[in-house]
Amino acid sequence: MTVPPQPARPRVPRRLLDGVLLLDKPVGLSSNDALIRAKRLYRASKAGHTGTLDPLASGLLPLCFGEATKFSQDLLDADKTYEATMHLGVRTATGDAEGEAIATREVHCDEAAVRAALALFRGDIVQVPPMYSALKRDGKPLYEYARAGLVVEREGRAVTIHALDLLACALPDVTFRVTCSKGTYIRTLAEDIGEALGCGAHLVALRRTGVGALTLEHAVTLDRLSDADERTLDDWLRPVDALLSTFPAVRLDADAARRFMHGQRLRLDELAGAVPAWPGADETRVRVYGDDERLLGVARAANGVLAPERLVVTGEKKPA
Repeated sequence: MTVPPQPARPRVPRRLLDGVLLLDKPVGLSSNDALIRAKRLYRASKAGHTGTLDPLASGLLPLCFGEATKFSQDLLDADKTYEATMHLGVRTATGDAEGEAIATREVHCDEAAVRAALALFRGDIVQVPPMYSALKRDGKPLYEYARAGLVVEREGRAVTIHALDLLACALPDVTFRVTCSKGTYIRTLAEDIGEALGCGAHLVALRRTGVGALTLEHAVTLDRLSDADERTLDDWLRPVDALLSTFPAVRLDADAARRFMHGQRLRLDELAGAVPAWPGADETRVRVYGDDERLLGVARAANGVLAPERLVVTGEKKPA
């Protein structure tokens, strides 16, 4: 018996959507899986995330739709804030709770010793990237070597720990908050603090609470998005320039805006009243708006010239 061909499922129409979603990613879900679910819910034609969170970690994962993807690198380069819990006395193969224990030692420290150890890691430090990481060696991620039982030499990398504060000390568990530069491995930080205390440690919980100027305060969970209708979904989207809030703003008249959108460099002395006072830097990145308060893009102001860097094709009206 011949089975008749099944009719093709109708394709869900995609939306041209520009904006930023502050997602509170749950534990157990990869950043890419979270992005795929959110993109499907919004029926967005173009989307990307701004730096991965391990499945073990929860918290702030900004997702960019449409024109906002042009500025995702700015968040990749931004400082991050985390709340983390480490377990003293046990080292694991991966540096976190997903790996098997490879060393166990007695914990003899007290809270005062923990505070003293944390102080050692504030400021500029050097970290050796973990073997279980996506950094590549000879074109292959380090975690592939680690899974094969191999350890390859890694060079230390300079990172900055802007703040490192003790939140709770219920030994052998220690919870801390850290604000750090890009490229910082919190697993490695926990391991290094454990070594400074003489007992070793591994990470058991991690929650990202801030990326640049963005925080969890206005974030939403996937479960809540799944229960929302399309109109309510869009209420959770923030404008593209939410990614650029730390940049000084420049507003151009209609003629200057037209020239800017054609990629022309503009002389700052011709932009009367449009240019703010620069915060003492020779070169400053700025967000640029037209006279209708629509975001035109990002530019660099230096040597008396405003030079377009990235342009927003659709334009987006700046919220009041």
